[in-house]
Amino acid sequence: MSFSFLIGFLCLSALGLWFWRDSLGAREQARAASSRACQRSGVQLLDDTVALERLWPRRDRDGRLKLERLYVFEFTDTGHNRQVGSVLLIGWRVEVLQMEGGDLLLP
Repeated sequence: MSFSFLIGFLCLSALGLWFWRDSLGAREQARAASSRACQRSGVQLLDDTVALERLWPRRDRDGRLKLERLYVFEFTDTGHNRQVGSVLLIGWRVEVLQMEGGDLLLP
């Protein structure tokens, strides 16, 4: 194994580890925001989880390059009627939270 291959492998591994940890934190922010929104709206968050729908680079309010993530979640008001909501994050900051059948909610 050459030295340059080892350095490249270590850099890719570090980048992968950073992305994994960043994604876990962002997903937890989205889950917590959706849970709070469901509690405020008097509905039940189904499966207590969110799913990543889209991921792309975007600049934040200060012009720094961040990852923008769109998460979706399901909730119910009756136990039988499944509805969909979404949480848009830039970095770990919740920008927009929307619930089907309701208004656009800002954090």
